[in-house]
Amino acid sequence: MKNFGSLMLAAVLGSAITIAATQWMGEKNDPIKIEHISGTPISQVGYTTNEKGEMVPMDFTGTAEKVTKAVVHIRSTQTVSTTRRGQQEIPEQFRQFFQFDPGPRGPSQSTGSGVLINKDGYIVTNNHVVEGADVVNVTLYDNRELKAEVIGTDPDTDLAVIKINEKDLPYLSFVNSDDSKVGEWVLAVGNPFNLNSTVTAGIISAKGRNIGIINSSNNEQNRTAIESFIQTDAAINPGNSGGALVNLQGGLLGINTAIASPTGSYSGYGFAVPSNIVSKVVEDLLAFGTVQRGWLGVQVQNVNGDMAKEYDLDVKEGAYVAEFPEKSAAKEAGLKQGDVVVKLDGSPIKSSTALIEYIGRKRPGDKIVVVVNRKGKELNYTVTLKNKSGNVGTVTREEKDAVASLGIELQDLDAKTLNMLDIDYGVKVKSVGNGKLARYTDMEEGFIITHINDQPVKSVEEVNELIKKRKPGDSITFSGIYEGSPREYFYGLRI
Repeated sequence: MKNFGSLMLAAVLGSAITIAATQWMGEKNDPIKIEHISGTPISQVGYTTNEKGEMVPMDFTGTAEKVTKAVVHIRSTQTVSTTRRGQQEIPEQFRQFFQFDPGPRGPSQSTGSGVLINKDGYIVTNNHVVEGADVVNVTLYDNRELKAEVIGTDPDTDLAVIKINEKDLPYLSFVNSDDSKVGEWVLAVGNPFNLNSTVTAGIISAKGRNIGIINSSNNEQNRTAIESFIQTDAAINPGNSGGALVNLQGGLLGINTAIASPTGSYSGYGFAVPSNIVSKVVEDLLAFGTVQRGWLGVQVQNVNGDMAKEYDLDVKEGAYVAEFPEKSAAKEAGLKQGDVVVKLDGSPIKSSTALIEYIGRKRPGDKIVVVVNRKGKELNYTVTLKNKSGNVGTVTREEKDAVASLGIELQDLDAKTLNMLDIDYGVKVKSVGNGKLARYTDMEEGFIITHINDQPVKSVEEVNELIKKRKPGDSITFSGIYEGSPREYFYGLRI
């Protein structure tokens, strides 16, 4: 009992010493506080409201069922020749005079996805899904297969509109992509690896991404691409291009366009063109046949901390005006090199990508209010946007001449050159380009066209007139020579 009393006394004294020490330390250093809140564990992803306004566990089944019916599978086909010069496919009327090996030929196919945007068969997809295609086939959710017509394309946003002749089709409505938020649940719907009607779920990982893939072959100064992608971690793979990115109500938030991957397959980074850009491009293509794009007339750079320090700027975000091209609407309105655009029509502009996206939704003649920070002061300017030609008129769809429609550029030959080549007439192919002649034949730059369908040609104008007379489906034969070669060559195709 005595020992027990001693132990109790020791415990009490120890506690007192501990409390005293804690109080003394507290006067020297405030303790770090970690806040805890109570919460109820949930077994579902989350909760949402049904059509009756009742709270129910959230799932994706209803949205998936609705959306998959409006997403189609697209197969684009083009004929590819793998023959070499000297082994050309000779037109039938000349075959009895030659021994030849035409070499292998065969169709090349690519696949992708598309989204029905109204009941009358209009479909939006990526330009790269249908670019250069001779035949575009669309497979609907119920496995019906139909041929599609390409209505219009816009390489600057990698978008295209095609149409099938069918009525009363399921379709998706656009929603305002500006209202979407990072962290919001989204679904990606498409046909990866030819697996029809595939649905994947994820969140919006970021907005306003510029990854430099559209018009990437152009140099930086001449690039006209508009990239302000929605980034998502919903799985997107080859074949998803042109498919839908939707919110949980099934509204169209974007068109899936690209992935960032070291392997070529999904690795967590997918990118979609925002619906607000898609909507504007589609409306222009349907109304005008070409996109009506307003130009502010500035070359801009992202502002960051390093740039702000280097140029002594008073802001650390925005779009820095680096220079003005010719016919600049912004310069005429009063903007100066070194200004930082911080607002457009009251909307904050935090990067050059945001500026390009906003202006990309406007048309020539639209007026916008531009707020710039100039040496610490905010100044307002009203700018009337121009078209690429430097005026405010509507841009009309350019009708290519017959020669350009084949993708070639021609040049008249002078008497001296004709004499050197020992021919009486002919037209030189200055470039072959990426048109039908490049796809279907092996014609090369420098070819001298002397005859078209056995008719001699003496000028570019004559070539153009002869091609114009050919109807779709008609065959056409180019015959001629190459400088330094004793042979005559023949190239044939159907218009």
